[in-house]
Amino acid sequence: MAKTPIGLEPVVGSLTPSKKREYRVTNRLQEGKRPLYAVVFNFIDCRYFNVFATVGGNRVTVYQCLEGGVIAVLQSYVDEDKDESFYTISWACNIDGTPFVVAGGINGIIRVIDASNEKIHKSFVGHGDSINEIRTQPLKPSLIVSASKDESVRLWNVHTGICILIFAGAGGHRNEVLSVDFHPSDIHRIASCGMDNTVKIWSMKEFWTYVEKSFTWTDLPSKFPTKYVQFPIFLASVHSNYVDCSRWLGDFILSKSVDNEIVLWEPKMKEQSPGEGTADILQKYPVPECDIWFIKFSCDFHYNAAAIGNREGKIYVWELQSSPPVLIARLSHAQSKSPIRQTAMSFDGSTILSCCEDGTIWRWDAVPTN
Repeated sequence: MAKTPIGLEPVVGSLTPSKKREYRVTNRLQEGKRPLYAVVFNFIDCRYFNVFATVGGNRVTVYQCLEGGVIAVLQSYVDEDKDESFYTISWACNIDGTPFVVAGGINGIIRVIDASNEKIHKSFVGHGDSINEIRTQPLKPSLIVSASKDESVRLWNVHTGICILIFAGAGGHRNEVLSVDFHPSDIHRIASCGMDNTVKIWSMKEFWTYVEKSFTWTDLPSKFPTKYVQFPIFLASVHSNYVDCSRWLGDFILSKSVDNEIVLWEPKMKEQSPGEGTADILQKYPVPECDIWFIKFSCDFHYNAAAIGNREGKIYVWELQSSPPVLIARLSHAQSKSPIRQTAMSFDGSTILSCCEDGTIWRWDAVPTN
């Protein structure tokens, strides 16, 4: 397991806002009574960069951000099971470019919703417990990964409905998997993290023929030779508690636990011994009152900044690629007091959305500089 070397101390950001960018609230929507767990902009299709989706209870809602703070409802999908509670949502697309909204939650079923007709394209059954996060491969947006309470991560093809790979087994997670992410440029690599306090990096390189086969498979999806990936290529204990959000920043990883900070670190592999190596902690981005689990941060398209909410309804916006880290803005509003489960930054970071435990969606827009 990767040990954190003693030596260079990580650079910790100051909580004094730099006033680099000012944001103001331009809208607040009460979507319903049930908590909203996820909000995400569509970065898959440039026609829909201002479109976002939320999940709460058994409902998936698609909105559009318009000028002047306006939020328009485009679509709403209500699951047939009224006891479903969706925890995560991701945008994907069919191989012909049709936009899909992919949701999962307490039932462990992944719903692939065709946003062109608001109908279910496919439902994926396979996980043995609830789904905590779904992410889309940006280079091949028909591929998604799902992280589950059943201690596994699964790779799916939304076009054919096939479960291609299952990341679990001897070297897998030993508790709920809370977050997963595709590497931005290395198509073979994913990172996952969870309640066993670890972050694991997995490679699909030797299984890639199965990924390619999943696009041309014509038999029943259940007959596909799904493979188990049992061992990660890297394992790190950067945190001493649940790790509930991890994202690649180039070859570095941003991850957070329940200890009021996001950590930027570099996994350093040992070529000779797979799975081993060191985690070099580079920077820390403090987030006060962020000590409950299942709070996820988001970044703009180019990963210039990260926005994260806390349990008191405040948002911290950090510049990611500066050292020491710079706090771009701290956003607070007298009526925003509920825990923010997730934020969504727009393509250029000029709009920040937050979805809250009390069923509200908040929209913040950057104030234009003269």
